[in-house]
Amino acid sequence: MKRICNKSGIEKRYIHLDEKLIRAHPEIIDKNLPSLEARIDIVTAEVPKLAESAARKAIAEWGRPATDITHLIFSTYSGCRAPSADLQLASLLGLRPSVSHTILSLHGCSGGGRALQLAKEIAENNHNARILVALSEMTLVCFSTPDESKIVGHGLFGDGAGAVIVGSSPLADSERPLFEMIAATQTTIPGSEHVLGMQAKSSGIDFHLSIEVPTLIKDNIQECLLETFRSIGNMDPNWNDLFWAVHPGGRAILDNIEGKLHLQPNKLAASRHVLSEYGNMSGATVAFVLDELRRRWEKKGDEPQHEWGVMLAFGPGITIEAMVMRNPLSHGIMEN
Repeated sequence: MKRICNKSGIEKRYIHLDEKLIRAHPEIIDKNLPSLEARIDIVTAEVPKLAESAARKAIAEWGRPATDITHLIFSTYSGCRAPSADLQLASLLGLRPSVSHTILSLHGCSGGGRALQLAKEIAENNHNARILVALSEMTLVCFSTPDESKIVGHGLFGDGAGAVIVGSSPLADSERPLFEMIAATQTTIPGSEHVLGMQAKSSGIDFHLSIEVPTLIKDNIQECLLETFRSIGNMDPNWNDLFWAVHPGGRAILDNIEGKLHLQPNKLAASRHVLSEYGNMSGATVAFVLDELRRRWEKKGDEPQHEWGVMLAFGPGITIEAMVMRNPLSHGIMEN
């Protein structure tokens, strides 16, 4: 565990689980005792509250009332109950009863990318829509005493939540776009089902992560990206002319992508910073990376802004979510 942590590139993580909670629920750290029900009771209350905190910050910065939200997409691997976290969050935020809500469960680290792509498609087909994407993850549901098969995960994962407002045709006097989502693809690597997955058991969500994951991503990432760029007519992108919002699944994943695509060392700086400060927060992490990119762009004296960029997220399957993005700060307010 010391070796893994020392090599992980992670300095800090935040988790809801503490000694007080373990004393109240000793079954959580005894794999021979059923604990799924206790875990679900806790995360059912806490995961929506964590999402509420992030969503209120996003809504406040957006500047319009929560009742203007027309759709809600909530992604988490920490929920196993209905009514689910999306409805709970809608109630906590005071959204309209007519809000269209969707829950994405067990998408793991690709949940953020999947939720944003769905929001993009909703916005493109409903020009007055304003979609709240909420991403909230809590490791309590899959925590266990470390063993050889889970020790890498124990060294990587933390808790966190992010929220994004998505829409089209922004109002010039009240909405300031941060990113424009241009095109997206979802690719599943054939024969990789065994290397990354989750399954509900009596002792909680059993999380499996193989050391093969970084290599499989490295071997497939370039073709996935090329396919995404071909969809907008760009057949030969220069990877170093782009900004990068990559889900930092782990240091090895970032190192492999950087090496495979011959990226300059600063290209994945936002991802590495988020990994260092928060660890891997599964589906919520990509929202932190986008926010870190935004902070860097707004910082005086930072490097010149690139107009085009890429967002990447990886989850069970192995599934690669890839999206071509555009920086509206580099070319004025976007039109759609």
